[in-house]
Amino acid sequence: MPRRSEDWFRQAERDLLHAKHALKDGDYEWSCFAAQQAVEKAIKAIYEKSGKSTRGHSILGLLKGLESEFNIPGEFYSYARVLSRYYIETRYPNGFPEGAPVDYFDEKIAGEAVNAAEEILGWCRNHLG
Repeated sequence: MPRRSEDWFRQAERDLLHAKHALKDGDYEWSCFAAQQAVEKAIKAIYEKSGKSTRGHSILGLLKGLESEFNIPGEFYSYARVLSRYYIETRYPNGFPEGAPVDYFDEKIAGEAVNAAEEILGWCRNHLG
């Protein structure tokens, strides 16, 4: 079976671009979700290139699965704890006790998500060659 790490990473970069556009447009919950997706796919590109299989959407869990082979920067764990929440909370009203996701995300939160995604994608890019 051919390796698809390049495909995973290309889509990660595209998702990051979408996160930036959504941030600029004020679609903050979608910016956060796209940032989470970008990181998930970039890390899955690392798994793919390493010949490891993985499942799930937890950025934290995905990073922990790479610890035996890679030196993961410490701040990535903080980013991962935040970004992992954006898989569901950004899209579903029942992720909060009341209101819709649009009520819970703002420019600062989305900007932090995009910055975290940029950091992690840069690290992944370096390891993918």
